[in-house]
Order: sequence, then C-alpha cells, then structure tokens
Amino acid sequence: MSAELRVIPRDQHTISRRQISQNALRVLYRLHEAGHQAYLVGGAVRDVLVGLTPKDFDIATDATPEQVKGLFRNCRLIGRRFRLAHVVFGREIIEVATFRANVDDGSGDREVHDGGRLLRDNVYGTIEDDAVRRDFTANALYYAIADFSVRDYTGGFEDVQNRVMRLIGDPDTRYREDPVRMLRAVRLAAKLDFTIEPGTAEPIPRLAALLGEAAPARLFEECLKLFLSGHAVASFEGLERHGLLSALFPESAAALASNRSGALRSMVLAGLASTDARVAAGDPVSPAFLFATLLWPAFCRAWMKLQADGVQPVEAQRRAADRVTLHQVTTVALPRRFSLPMQEIWLLQARFPLRQRKRVTRTLSHPRFRAAFDFLVLRQTASDAHAADVAFWEEAQHDPDHAIALYPGEEEAAGDEDVPRRRRRRRRTPAAAG
Repeated sequence: MSAELRVIPRDQHTISRRQISQNALRVLYRLHEAGHQAYLVGGAVRDVLVGLTPKDFDIATDATPEQVKGLFRNCRLIGRRFRLAHVVFGREIIEVATFRANVDDGSGDREVHDGGRLLRDNVYGTIEDDAVRRDFTANALYYAIADFSVRDYTGGFEDVQNRVMRLIGDPDTRYREDPVRMLRAVRLAAKLDFTIEPGTAEPIPRLAALLGEAAPARLFEECLKLFLSGHAVASFEGLERHGLLSALFPESAAALASNRSGALRSMVLAGLASTDARVAAGDPVSPAFLFATLLWPAFCRAWMKLQADGVQPVEAQRRAADRVTLHQVTTVALPRRFSLPMQEIWLLQARFPLRQRKRVTRTLSHPRFRAAFDFLVLRQTASDAHAADVAFWEEAQHDPDHAIALYPGEEEAAGDEDVPRRRRRRRRTPAAAG
C-alpha cells in the first residue's frame, strides 16, 4: 500500500494539547527541540478524535531507541522483537517507538516465520514506511507537535469519521504476520462502536485457526483487554459473529452451539453485562469470575458427559473442572492464581441446595463464598430453579438460623462432600513408665 500524505491543519480537527498527558507533551517537545521528528500516534489520536479519553500516549519518532535514551535519564529500553524506549514518569510510562520500515534491509533485524508471522521487526525507516506497516488505518494517524496538525497517510482520518475499522494492506497477509490482529479488530470495533470493513472482516473466519500459533500467555492478555475494558458484551458478540469464539474457547463454543434453549448463552451475556457495569462504575473486576463465566458452558457439558458415563456427581464435578481447565490453558494461558478460584466457584455451586446448619456454616466461611454466591445469582438468569437457593443464601448471610427455619432444605443429600474430609487418627496413650 502506498502512502499518500494528507495534512489536517489544527483548525480542522478536534485534538487539543489539553487532552494530552503533560508527560507525553514533555517527551514530544524534548524530541522536537533536539531536532527529531516527534508525533503522538495510534490509539491516543484515534480516541481523542472520537471523543474518548486515552489511557496511553504513544509517541513515534525518527530518533533511535539509543538516541531517545540519551535524551531522558528516566528512560529504559525494552524488547527484542520490537525495540522500544519507555520514558518513565512515576506510574505513567510514555512509550516511544522509532519509525519502522516495511521491508527487510538484509541486516537480520527483520525476521518472518515460514507461515508469514512476523517474529522480529527492528528495521528503521521513515514516517511513510511506519504508517503503512501499522495495523489499522484508524491507528495510523500522527499528531505533529511541530505545528499541531494531523498527518494521515492511509485514509485513517476519514475512516475514523465514518467509524470504520479497516486493515492496512492485504488482509490475508497482515493476519498471517500476526494472527492476534483478528482479535484486535473485534476488540477495537467493540470499544469504539465501529464496523469492520467487509474486506477486513472476510478472511477472519477462514484464518481463525491461526490463533493457535499465538503464545497462550499473549492470548490471555488479549482476553483481559477484550472482556475487562468495559465492552465485554460487544466483544463476545463480535467473536461469535466473526468465528473467533471457537478459536479462543473451543469447548465453551461447542457447548453453546449444542444448548438449544439458549439459556447458557443468556447467562454468559448477563455475566459479561455485569462486568461492563462494574467497569463503568469503577468497581473491581475479577479475572477468575470472568473465566468462570466464559467456561461454565464447557464445564456443564463435561460434567453431564461424565455423569452419563457413570461417574458419581461430585467426582464428575472435580474431573470436569480439571479437564476443562487443562484443555483451555493450551489455548489461553490462564494462571493458577485465577484458575484455582475459578474451579472453587464452580464446585461450591453443589453446596447451595444443602441447608443443614453445619454445612451452611462451613459454606459461609469459605473464602470464595461471596464470588460463588454472585455466580449462583448469575445462574438464576438462565434458570428460575435457583430462586429458592438465592433467597436462602441471601438471608443466611445475615441470620443463618432464621434462614434455615424459613427455608427448610433436604435432610441429607448424597454426594454433597465436594471437599474430602481427613480421617482423624486416635492419639495413642503413652505406656505407663515402669
């Protein structure tokens, strides 16, 4: 794709220095005063143009990382795949990238996998080169500190105005260079309320399997961006629409497809809507609860299959939780600090129908009780059968004895013990001396 420059002067765009981080302005001005080109670039420019407040402020320059480091004592260089300079101001980090070329100069600083995936890209070039190697036109806009204009080499300014997400270059080639771009297309369209341009969208279902080549740890980070940034419902629907859900969560996607009533999908969407509401309110959100929601359809399907094969319900629960987790981490590297609480949330669901005093006390004291109860409330969106349990445990948190009297439960339930008890050994009485 050739770069044709369009300059949008200050009086024809809405970007003001008041909307830019003071630390980012310090970096821009120092680079400019040292004789380098300096531009605010990417998501910050795009977000301001659509009326959002950017979270990050990235800068592009013709200065090499080493030159940037020479200008800032508070700078550190990071990355091998993409060499970058981070200028650190307390908790804020301003990322400074040198213009990258879109060709291999033979130096060995650009490495491409046989399948087309870009493994290393540290060949430096001009701003024109840099613009056409970026992913989407909306991310290839440059705000110049020299004259406060916006530089557009790919038609991104018009695409932002029309709220269109368009890939730069040939979509097949660009997705093969980095399959995670497919997830970025969905995520950014969800965040910005953009539509994905047809040519950009068409290859995604065909190439979705390429996500299997991405590092599971990177896909975990992408999942957090997809679902914990305030647009989880739109992201989930976008993954479904473009055939990516089965690539990220294959077992859940299969379970949702086989659930004719749609109850499981309704529950997942309700959980994601709740997550969006918490993000909007500034409340904390838990990755463990998020993944408990996203993988619940897979867990239910595995649990039912194991019971159909003759496994006892409690043992089937344990095996299903382990099986789903082990299968999922091969695609998305869910850390144990999240996968273990996720499993506890699932396994505690079996305790909620049981209302004997000792069991109630033990359940209330469980460190994962509150999250598990919130999950039970979420399950009620899929089935009214849980209404009595929700009412009981709502009351039990305030007055367990009154709840037990008000909502008498079963005397005993077989298969309740989801946590095995240790057998106590009798202490031996020491033999009398002499």
